[in-house]
Amino acid sequence: MRHAADSSPARYNAGVTTSASDTTDLPPYAPERILGAPFPERVRLVCRSWAAQVAPTPMIVMAMYWLKYLLLYAGGWALFVSFSAGYPGFASPGGWAFAAIAFQKAVLWSIFYELAGFGCGSGPMNARFNPPFGGFLHFLRPGTTKLPLFPGAPVVGGIRRTWLDVALYAANQLLLLRALLAPEITPALLWPSVVLIPALGVGDKTLFLAARAEHYWVALVCLAAAHAGALWISACKVVWGGIWLWAATSKLNHHFPSVIMVMMNNGPFFPKWLKRRLFTAYPDDLRPSPLATFLSRMGTLTEYSLPVVLLASQSPLLTAAMLCVMVFFHGYIAINNPSGMPIEWNILMIYGGIFLFGLHPEAHPLAILALPGLVAFLFVCLFAVPCFGNFVPSRVSFLLSMRYYAGNWAYNIWLVRKGAAAKFAGLKKAAGTMREQLEKLLPDSTAVEMALAFSLAHRFMHLEGRPLLEALPRAVDDIDDYDWMDGEVLGGMVLGWNFGDGHLNGLQLLRAVQEQCGFAPGELRVVMVESQPLFGRTMQWTIADAASGVLERGETEIAPMRAIQPWPTGTYAEPFARRRIASAP
Repeated sequence: MRHAADSSPARYNAGVTTSASDTTDLPPYAPERILGAPFPERVRLVCRSWAAQVAPTPMIVMAMYWLKYLLLYAGGWALFVSFSAGYPGFASPGGWAFAAIAFQKAVLWSIFYELAGFGCGSGPMNARFNPPFGGFLHFLRPGTTKLPLFPGAPVVGGIRRTWLDVALYAANQLLLLRALLAPEITPALLWPSVVLIPALGVGDKTLFLAARAEHYWVALVCLAAAHAGALWISACKVVWGGIWLWAATSKLNHHFPSVIMVMMNNGPFFPKWLKRRLFTAYPDDLRPSPLATFLSRMGTLTEYSLPVVLLASQSPLLTAAMLCVMVFFHGYIAINNPSGMPIEWNILMIYGGIFLFGLHPEAHPLAILALPGLVAFLFVCLFAVPCFGNFVPSRVSFLLSMRYYAGNWAYNIWLVRKGAAAKFAGLKKAAGTMREQLEKLLPDSTAVEMALAFSLAHRFMHLEGRPLLEALPRAVDDIDDYDWMDGEVLGGMVLGWNFGDGHLNGLQLLRAVQEQCGFAPGELRVVMVESQPLFGRTMQWTIADAASGVLERGETEIAPMRAIQPWPTGTYAEPFARRRIASAP
């Protein structure tokens, strides 16, 4: 069954309120008002409350992340570089920080770091409070849930981690550690992980993505296959250029302005006096303003300019100028702590950009033509896979498609009937649900419920959340009978790692959870929303029940949804009211 948004202008404008009286009712709102409101009103109050915050992320949380980047990520890399031959001492960074082996160890350390769980899937912004990361706590534990590439296949197709899975993961981490401690990086130290990382992905797709295979693993292959001379530098230049190119291409949509609106409002270094101007008309109209749209287009243009100029430039002055732009571009993202937290990746992009393009102008990208096999490999990884993934996003991870932070991701909302979440205890895992973690940290149940309520804003404030206005009323009779669990957060609990890939938290995971937990019909419903294809018109969605399977499929046309407020209003709110009345005793 297929559905599309009603195209009538009346429906478009149903959520745009401009009455003067509405502007007098501003946050902060009493917790009992938010928690006691019907779902459409609760979403409106939460979105208004989030938009009103000048600094939504506590400074102590941001300081904790910055310390992690400096001490654990950068500090760990510096420590391993110190084992390199000819190391001049920490006090002479000019002699070691941009040496060839330092770059090589930055790639190796980034893979180890992400697979250990210390990177983008860690910390409170990913709903990891206690413990603050999953990673090795999950991947070294037999019996934890995994997503095999070939479900049901002998040996590798089970849904629970085996001792073989644990051994392969541990072996890869130890081999990476061996290379990091080595005085010299040789192909013999690299090839084992080149092979093992895809092998890990066969047993559990989560691990292949956690290794940031579209970037770090591809760079690792370049280091191993083109180790002689400067060919590996030429190859890595192509990798960096491909990432910038596809990251910019993925932003050719209507979604990115809402990303800028959300990210800049969340950022501590975006001018406070400009934050309200990110919205069309705070507090009544919380769609992206012309300012947010302009910033998004400038960001896309900047990202396109990076590979074009840096790969083609023959001028040291032009290269230096573009590297300054690159440092500002990635650095500004990093210090503003976007909620997805890909900060280590931004740091590596900055460091790699300076090393590859600034310090090695002699390594021409076309030099890799001397290695036809590597050229074919890079063509597949940097062109064929991202191209297919952008036009057919349902078949490829957004990471492998290089659709970074474009506001256009596959995602899932897990709706668990109140009281049924206890069945997740049937899963072996390293951490509890978000509610269980918060209950250990916050003073009372009201604080917990408010924290959970605010998680609604993350999905609804982005344009990609608009399909929920159509899908949610079809998913359950009364949404207030269910606990709202974002699929990314729940996937992080069940799989040990999360970073925005809704494909990890869809039907395959639902079947694995159901096999271990045994939810009754109606106890667990999942709304799965697929990202919008490049130059496509719609986002497709699926509603599934853990016990009964797929219940309904539909699609929502996105362009008309740009005129709709983030919360259910008008005819979008009516189904929630009708269902609530119908389900009342």
